[in-house]
Amino acid sequence: MDKTGGGDKYNVETAEILANEAQNLPVAEATPIFEQLLLLFPTAAKFWRQYVEAHMAVNNNDAIKQIFSRCLLNCLQIPLWRCYIRFIRKVNDRKGIEGQEETRKAFDFMLNYVGADIASGPVWVEYIAFLKSLPTANAQEESHRMTTVRKVYQKAIVTPTHHIEQLWKDYENFENSVSRQLAKGLISEYQPKYASARAVYREKKKYVEEIDWNMLAVDFTIRINHLEEMQWVAWKRLISFEKGNPQRIDTASSNKRIIFTYEQCLMYMYHYPDVWYDYATWHAKGGSIDAAIKVFQRALKALPDSEVLRYAYAELEESRGAIQAAKKIYENLLGDGVSATALAHIQFIRFLRRTEGVEAARKYFLDARKSPSCTYHVYVAYATMAFCLDKDPKMAHNVFEAGLKRFMHESVYILEYADFLIRLNDDQNIRALFERALSSLPPEESVEVWKKFTQFEQTYGDLASMLKVEQRRKEALSGVEDEREEEALESSLQDIVSRYSFMDLWPCTSNDLDHLARKEWLAKKIFKKEEKTILLNGTSLLDKTSMAGISTASTNIVYPDTSKMVIYDPKHTPGSGTNAFDEILKATPPALVAFLANLPAVEGPTPNVDIVLSICLQSDLPTGQSGKTGIPTQVQSGKAGIPAQLPTGPAPATSELSGSSKSHPVQSGVSMKLTRQEDDDTTTVQSQPLPRDAFLIRQYQKARASSASQTGSVSYGSAFSGDFSGSTG
Repeated sequence: MDKTGGGDKYNVETAEILANEAQNLPVAEATPIFEQLLLLFPTAAKFWRQYVEAHMAVNNNDAIKQIFSRCLLNCLQIPLWRCYIRFIRKVNDRKGIEGQEETRKAFDFMLNYVGADIASGPVWVEYIAFLKSLPTANAQEESHRMTTVRKVYQKAIVTPTHHIEQLWKDYENFENSVSRQLAKGLISEYQPKYASARAVYREKKKYVEEIDWNMLAVDFTIRINHLEEMQWVAWKRLISFEKGNPQRIDTASSNKRIIFTYEQCLMYMYHYPDVWYDYATWHAKGGSIDAAIKVFQRALKALPDSEVLRYAYAELEESRGAIQAAKKIYENLLGDGVSATALAHIQFIRFLRRTEGVEAARKYFLDARKSPSCTYHVYVAYATMAFCLDKDPKMAHNVFEAGLKRFMHESVYILEYADFLIRLNDDQNIRALFERALSSLPPEESVEVWKKFTQFEQTYGDLASMLKVEQRRKEALSGVEDEREEEALESSLQDIVSRYSFMDLWPCTSNDLDHLARKEWLAKKIFKKEEKTILLNGTSLLDKTSMAGISTASTNIVYPDTSKMVIYDPKHTPGSGTNAFDEILKATPPALVAFLANLPAVEGPTPNVDIVLSICLQSDLPTGQSGKTGIPTQVQSGKAGIPAQLPTGPAPATSELSGSSKSHPVQSGVSMKLTRQEDDDTTTVQSQPLPRDAFLIRQYQKARASSASQTGSVSYGSAFSGDFSGSTG
C-alpha cells in the first residue's frame, strides 16, 4: 500500500493514522481505505471494528452483516464482538419475542466463541441482565427463565475472567433471592469450582498482562521488531499454560480453551509459520485430522509462499493415506515447473518413489532435468536414490556422468560424484574424475577438490602416488594460499600429520597440533605482503591499510560507530559538525600515532608480550613536534627521533628523565644531550635478554642478524609480518 509510507507496506503507525482519518470521512470514501488496510492486516480487530462502526453510523445494515461475516470468526476479540451484539440488539429491539430469541441466540453464539476470554466478564454480566429482563407470562416461563439464568451464572463463575469475583457475589445473591434452602446446597457445590477458577485467573493474568492487544500482525520477514519477538514468546507461554489444564476441567472444555488461545494468537502472529504448524500439529496429535487440515489450508492462504508449510501439509495427507491429496499439494508447489525450486523437484521425486514406484520417479526426473531451475542437487539426489533405494549402481553412474557435462564447474558436484565412486571402489574412474575436474576448475575453486584428491590417495594410494598428488596440490595452490611460493612447495610436519592420521586418531598430542597450527598461521603472516607506514622527510604518513589496522584490528569484531563519538571538551559546542575520529587523532600525541602505525593487524592468536615489548624497546620513536602540523620531526644528525633544539621555557632536566623528581629551568636555544638518548644508543637487539621459549629465541636470532646488517637508524616493523621499513641517515 503506497499510502502506508515508503517501501515498508507494514508501517503500523501510518496504517493507524489512515484508519483514524477514515473514520471522519464519508462511508463511500472511507470504504476503499479500510479495504486496503484490511488487505494488509486481515486480523486487525480494531480496523474491522472501526470499519463496521462507520457503516453503523449510517445504518447500512446489509454492509454491516457482510463485514461481520468476514471478520468475526477470525478475530476473537471482545470489543469487536460487543460491537456485534450491539448491532444484533439494535436490529431485534422492536421485533418482540422473535427479536428477543434472536438476541439470545446471538449471545449464546458469542459466548461460545469468546466466552473463555479473560476480558469476557462484561459480556456474561450483560447476558445475564438481558435474560433477567425478559418478560414472562406465567410461572412456568418464570421458572424456565430462572433455570436459564442459573445455568449462565454457573458457566460464568467457573470461567477465569476479570469479573469472576463480582459474578460470584451476584450468583450468591441470585440463589438466595430464589430459594435460601436450595441456595445453600448449590453454593456449597460450586464454591470449590469457583475457588479453582479464581486461582487460575490470578495465575493466567500474569501471562495475559505481557500481551499487547493492540499490536498488528506484521510480516516478520519484511519488518523485524524485537517487541514482536517478545510478543511471540508471551503467546507461547500462554498457550503452554492452557495446555497444562491448570483448572483440571474435562478434556473437551480444556481443548476448547486451547483452540481459543491459538485463534487469538494467530490474530497477532498471523505471519509466523511455526505458530500455524504448532496449531495444526496439536490438532493432529489429538486425533482431529480434519481440523488440522483446515488449519493448514488457512495457513497456506495466509502464507502462500511458505514452502515448508506445504511440505508439512503434504506430509500430513500422506501419513493418513490420502496420496492424491498429497500429490496435489506437491503439484501446486511445482506449478508450471519454471518457477519451482530445485528442492521442490527433489522432494516430489522422493514422494513419487515412495508412493508410485521407481518408474514414476524416473519419468519425472527426466522431465525435471529440462527445467531451468534444475541444479546439480537434483542429479545428486536422484543418483543417490537410484543407488541406495533402487540398488541400481549403473543408473546412478549414468546420472552422475550426465550431470558432469552440465556441472563440471561445480566443485560440490565433483565431490559428491567422487564419494559415489569411492563407494563403488572404482579407483581408476575416481582418479580420472579428479584429473578431468582439476583441469577445468580454476585454482581458487579447486581447493576442496584437491583436498579430496589428497585424502583419497592418502587412504587408498601407495606412497609414491600420495607424495606426487601432495606436491601437485602445493604447486597448483601456491598462488592461492597466503604463503610464499617457495614455502608452499616445501614439505612440512603438517603433511606427515595429515598423512598418518585416521578419523579422530592423531600421530601427535593435542598440544602438538595446536603448536603446528599456530606456527602455520605465523608463517603465513610473516610472509604476507602488507603496506606499512612510510617515513619520508621527517613526516609520518598513515596509509589506508595502516589506518584500517588501527581502527579495526579484526573484521570479526564489531566496533561502535566512532563517527558519532564526541570528545569531552568544556568549550565544545554540540552540533558543530566536527568528526569525532579526527578529533581523536588530533588529540593523540604524534609519538603514539607513530607507535600505533607500527603495530601489526592481529587476525589470529594474541601476539606474545615479550616480542611486542622487545620491538617497542628497539624502535626509535620520534619525540619532537613541529609547531603547525603536529607531526614528529627527525633531524639529519645521525640519530632519528632526537630534536635539534628544545622549545623555549621550562623543560625537564636529565635527572627528571632518568627518574629524579626534581626539575631545573633550561635557557632558550640551548642544545643538550639527554641521558635517555644515551640509554637508547646502548640498547640494541643484542642487549635484550632472551626468553626461554625456543620459538622466541629463533625470533631474536633473526632480529640480531637483521640488526647487524642494517646501517644508520632503523624503524622496525611488526615481528609477525616480517617487514622492516628502514631509513639510513
